[in-house]
Amino acid sequence: MTMTRREMCMLLPAAVLPAGAVPMAEASEQDGSLPSASYPFEKLTVRTAASGAQIRNILKGKLATGESIETHETTLPPGGMPHAPHHHSHSEMWLVREGTLELTVSGMSYQLGPGGLGFVRSNEEHGVKNVGTTPANYFVVAIGPGAGSV
Repeated sequence: MTMTRREMCMLLPAAVLPAGAVPMAEASEQDGSLPSASYPFEKLTVRTAASGAQIRNILKGKLATGESIETHETTLPPGGMPHAPHHHSHSEMWLVREGTLELTVSGMSYQLGPGGLGFVRSNEEHGVKNVGTTPANYFVVAIGPGAGSV
């Protein structure tokens, strides 16, 4: 059975889940890594940023392999940007569920629609903007040094 990128995006909340999570195992006492868990969308707390973006924090901590990870879901209004272009030591990826994002990386712009994925490696300047006429809904997954402090 094959799965489309859109179907994979729809499964993402169950794969990398939030603060309202239903733990399936205790955190490892040996390494302090995140436990396996589920994070139902309806239990995610919504906060509204100054940009007008609605953000649902999902997951933040360390993987059993030692990397820091942070993930959240954002709903961005048309024409909105969550923040100015920036760079940091961790890598990030965006998985678009609805709408159209423009991802700019080191001055080059790319459009991402539903099911699209954008990736930016460590220390590259990047920014995102909703260039569509409807709200854009997407997941952000940050992995690496400093990802837990996003």
